Amino acid sequence: MKDHQPGNEKLEQLDGYKVSNEEKKMTTNQGLKVNNDQDILKVGERGPSLLEDFIFREKMTHFDHERIPERVVHARGTGAHGVFRVTKSLKNYTRAKFLAEEGKETPVFVRFSTVAGNRGSTDLARDVRGFAVKFYTEEGNYDLVANNIPVFFIQDPMKFPDLAHAVKPEPHNEIPQAQSAHDTFWDFISLMPESMHMIMWIMSDRAIPRSYRMIEGFGVHSFKLVNDEGKVHFVKFHFKPKLGVHSVAWDEAQRISGVDPDFHRRDLWESIDSGLFPEWDFGVQLIPEEDEHKYDFDLLDPTKLVPEELVPVEIVGTLTLNRNTDNFFAETEQIAFHPAHIVPGIDFTNDPLLQGRLFSYTDTQLIRLGGPNFHEIPINRSVNTVHNNQREGYNRQQIDKGRVSYSPNSIGGGCPFQAMMKEGGFVSQEERVSGTKVRQRSKSFVDHYSQAKMFYNSQSGPEKRHLQNALIFELSKVTITDIRDRVVSQLAFVNKELAQIVAENVGAKITELEFPNQSLPADCNPLELQSEEREPDTHSSEALSMMNTIKDSIKGRKIGFITADGADAAALNALKTKLEAGNAVVEIIGTSMAPVQLNDGSSLTPKHSLNSIASVAFDALHISAGENSAQVLLKPFNKHPALNFINEAYKHCKAISFGEGTEPLYMNSNVAMKKHTDPAIITAEDSDAADKFIKAIASHRVWDLELDRNAPEMNADNP
Repeated sequence: MKDHQPGNEKLEQLDGYKVSNEEKKMTTNQGLKVNNDQDILKVGERGPSLLEDFIFREKMTHFDHERIPERVVHARGTGAHGVFRVTKSLKNYTRAKFLAEEGKETPVFVRFSTVAGNRGSTDLARDVRGFAVKFYTEEGNYDLVANNIPVFFIQDPMKFPDLAHAVKPEPHNEIPQAQSAHDTFWDFISLMPESMHMIMWIMSDRAIPRSYRMIEGFGVHSFKLVNDEGKVHFVKFHFKPKLGVHSVAWDEAQRISGVDPDFHRRDLWESIDSGLFPEWDFGVQLIPEEDEHKYDFDLLDPTKLVPEELVPVEIVGTLTLNRNTDNFFAETEQIAFHPAHIVPGIDFTNDPLLQGRLFSYTDTQLIRLGGPNFHEIPINRSVNTVHNNQREGYNRQQIDKGRVSYSPNSIGGGCPFQAMMKEGGFVSQEERVSGTKVRQRSKSFVDHYSQAKMFYNSQSGPEKRHLQNALIFELSKVTITDIRDRVVSQLAFVNKELAQIVAENVGAKITELEFPNQSLPADCNPLELQSEEREPDTHSSEALSMMNTIKDSIKGRKIGFITADGADAAALNALKTKLEAGNAVVEIIGTSMAPVQLNDGSSLTPKHSLNSIASVAFDALHISAGENSAQVLLKPFNKHPALNFINEAYKHCKAISFGEGTEPLYMNSNVAMKKHTDPAIITAEDSDAADKFIKAIASHRVWDLELDRNAPEMNADNP
């Protein structure tokens, strides 16, 4: 048979790997060199195929089985490698070595995700974002399985299957995908007053982030830190993004889902690939064990947060993501997180939802990853050598030698030996517990509305408006009137004005509610805490509003330069250089993908054309200077997409800079109507135009002008 190996003498560079065709011969999974991987074995050129073709069978069998079950929740995600660095020692609070020494670095892998959608859904769904971190510490792997929202829908793990079933596509028609705007979700929520705090968060702009680089991470549960002396502190974990917490507009999210449903994962990949490494401050809220009952909420209640005004977040480290994955499936898809993966010095509380998760995660990995040896997959391996008496099972990779697989033993010399606490052996915190076996909630879990009120009170005017509109959109998709009535009646306990606005827009009415809840003591009703006579709760927290987030950096911001033939090269390059000096990313948008000829004879190759991308993919726009360029953009074929680009960016409250000579584009757009009120609109007439543009980009959006920008009047010249 003729050899099927063209070009075997060449040495090539492919995807960053030096490949020698002499050294890298194709083989089967058993190491047998393959002569022909293109054709199945047949009887003659046109005859039947032979079952004996083991090369075909191996290749096809692997293909048939290469998909594993996706995660039931958090299926849609992406991840990256990085490093955690301690900036302030926590040695006085915990035995955990990776937190003990200032300057100490620990490798990590972080996976971000949405919750409700499947693997093929959009990144821009209104949803919780997972923020799971695996620390590869010298004492074993530690997993902090966090979210971008500090509370959760439910207090008890018994309700998690119900929550997931309710928010997933409805079983009779598998609709809708990656959305909570449907009957079953809101039916569940309308009957679960404990969910109202989470509903405030999920209907806020926190649920449609601008980027994974711009979300917070919260451990949700209260955990415990235990030091060498056995002293205990309750702890809440926080990741605060260096770039601030920012979102997109709801309408914008819908457009992005059509233009680029991979928007968040692409943004993360490109940021790391270009060296603009995402960073978060890692902080802790520490509460001495003796102060457990100090507050008017229960530290064990996962529907409650600890306001930063009561317990400030102390920054003790930095998380940096600096390396993309080599293989998405092998790393991001196969990584297995588990809240029970802890190290000495970190321990669990009696938060019932946390306790339920300690069971559920292992159970999930067993079915997804094929058995109990998922810890041997490279991305899940501890940096420590593993020594124990566990053996065999599906996908076992470790080859254990010797006769002994039990303890105690004498044949193996007693190995492996148990480690004493002073040798790093894990010891659970000693805690006296006693009580009667009951299926019942604590009375301290009963207040379901005060922190929901606090969150709503803390929002700025635009944020409240967005939250109201989110509820109106969601409930407008609910077809059963009674469900809408129950939801707005719940909202009345949070804020009456909010409830009335939503009720009027969805055709619902506020009614008296009853919640027969068998898990509460008979004399305990959550609605009794919200009587008419009670003083309105006006408490707020600055940390809960994105209006108060960081707005002093353009790092990683994507700026679209709309450019056409004849554009002013000097002005374009000067602004581009200044933006890139601040670590912004500039991308050229042409009228087509053909090179743009600048006025000095040079050319630029666009990354996008006006018809291949939309303004929603950018944080800000610049219309490149040059009268000739402006005239090209106003030609019939270009005018509609160019003005649509500008008007859409303006509608979404973004910074727009008009270069010298682009007045005709400015005057033909919606921008000219409101420019005098808008600090984010920069024209060539402005002094220090470049600096003003940079300041406007760093401010993210001018949300408080949103109503003006969406006014009904339109320039008659506009498309």
